[in-house]
Amino acid sequence: MSGSGGAAAASASSAPPAQEEGMTWWYRWLCRLSGVLGAVSCAISGLFNCITIHPLNIAAGVWMIMNAFILLLCEAPFCCQFIEFANMVAEKVDRLRSWQKAVFYCGMAVVPIVISLTLATLLGNAIAFATGVLYGLSALGKKGDAISYARIQQQRQQVDEEKLAETLEGEL
Repeated sequence: MSGSGGAAAASASSAPPAQEEGMTWWYRWLCRLSGVLGAVSCAISGLFNCITIHPLNIAAGVWMIMNAFILLLCEAPFCCQFIEFANMVAEKVDRLRSWQKAVFYCGMAVVPIVISLTLATLLGNAIAFATGVLYGLSALGKKGDAISYARIQQQRQQVDEEKLAETLEGEL
């Protein structure tokens, strides 16, 4: 049994991550950096939210601290090196597609704002939400080149001119 489990783990680790779907190295590092900065801002704002007597602010603050931990765990597992499952979670998150990360990070950032709409929750979750937006933009893919765009525009213009010529001939 342990032999088949080891083979399954080896094949899972040899699978190429879904992160290689057209992201450049600098954009990947930008996403990771924004994730770490988002975690720091969530943690600090979450602590400030917890210093109150309002239960919804405390709930939003605890959620923000949890968001900070999850962001650090996913984007910078070396910060959580003393947690045994950190590398396993980071590998699974790296296999997710960009749009899945975008939905996950944006959803995590919106929940505390829904719980308690304050300036601390808005500013604390802004960078975490921006991380999701960056992953969402990478899921859209690269912008087309100017040559193919010009070719498409020229074809559309020719079709429009042909339609105009047909209508003018039909009126005569």
